[in-house]
Amino acid sequence: MIRLSDLRDAFEGIIPSVVGTVDAQGIPNVSYLSHVYYVDDSHVAMSNQYFSKTIANVRSQGVATVLVLDARTGQQYMLDLSFKEALDSGPIFERMDNQLDVISELHGFGALMKLKTADIYQVTDCRPVDPATTLEPPPPPRPRCDRMGRAASLGAAISALDDADAILDATLDGLRDMGFGHLMVLLPDADGRALSTIASRGYDRRGAGAEIVVGDGLIGRVATSRRPIRIADMRSAVRYAASAGGEGRSIPLPGLEHPQCQMAVPMLARGQLRGVVFAESETSFAFDHDDEQALSVVAGQLASALMLAELAPEASPAGGGAACPDRADSGRRFRFRYFMHDDSVFIDDDYVIKGVAGRLLYHFVRCHADSGRCEFANREIRRETALKLPDLKDNLETRLILLRQRLEDKQGPVRLVRPERGQLRLLVDGKPEIEVVESV
Repeated sequence: MIRLSDLRDAFEGIIPSVVGTVDAQGIPNVSYLSHVYYVDDSHVAMSNQYFSKTIANVRSQGVATVLVLDARTGQQYMLDLSFKEALDSGPIFERMDNQLDVISELHGFGALMKLKTADIYQVTDCRPVDPATTLEPPPPPRPRCDRMGRAASLGAAISALDDADAILDATLDGLRDMGFGHLMVLLPDADGRALSTIASRGYDRRGAGAEIVVGDGLIGRVATSRRPIRIADMRSAVRYAASAGGEGRSIPLPGLEHPQCQMAVPMLARGQLRGVVFAESETSFAFDHDDEQALSVVAGQLASALMLAELAPEASPAGGGAACPDRADSGRRFRFRYFMHDDSVFIDDDYVIKGVAGRLLYHFVRCHADSGRCEFANREIRRETALKLPDLKDNLETRLILLRQRLEDKQGPVRLVRPERGQLRLLVDGKPEIEVVESV
């Protein structure tokens, strides 16, 4: 019998499978099935959504035959199955449910593909189906490296770093070297309702601060389920939501115009979601199961490294809290509006950032306007009660990275630079006219 692990491309759920059953009188029934899921070399799972006749036959007779198709090569395979059990919870059910939810959303099917149970079958026979015509040779797969070995090496390199900037750069650069050409790292906001882009590679814009609502699309679903999701072929799918946020408070998400393959994995550390790593490609079947495992290993190490970077001791710079050196006044005036209800900041009516990062920016600019101060230390920021930071160790370092990148992307009159670790310098070109808006 052919090993099921050699047929992983036939279990991607891209092209519906065909399942055949018989009832107690021997009358056959044939139905389409959205997804046959690989469990191990002896078992598969089939999604039970709304095929009542098929399920009734299986429960009665205990057997089924399914035809699966490798969408990359066109080769079909016939599997003889023996029913074992129906699962309505657990890792296999949750992963299939997540996959179906994302596929439903991408294709506009809504709740039509809602999973009832994941039915587990033992595969008693697997054989190829002779094609009616000669199949065209599939496109050559991309060159493969020792993905798990390189993921382990990259994880070791990340774990040796204690600076959040360096950790993010090393991770994304290392993943690009492994063949992941388009990448994003998104971290949860303080309230856990959205994910914000903190770093990316392979796009024409960095997209710092771009958001995805938790639960929406492939990325948001991974944040909710804390399980990887991979869509191997998206040629007929609708692209995920480009941004989130209120009127005038959204940043376009970086991304390919026509992605053909997408994958997202959770960043987990100490049982908590620390973010999501997202990869995509313009080529169908660019990522396979091994890529998913390798990316998951790196994402876990990234989560732990960023968490430990927040706990690392920081020096107290002697210049912390000092006023800015004398600078020539450009004479420029600009409008700086801060909205208290969501901590959003607009500069000259142009949206900049919101949330904790917006609150921090307002704090820096207010201090500068009141006293001319431009040097700040992370330690004192953590102790500043007026900032109402969510927690003592609240991902401050990564929020500051996001804020610095966003200001750099805007190329406006306010910038933040980091002379050394644990220290920030505010650069202001002109005089801000600060307006605080308490409600909208």
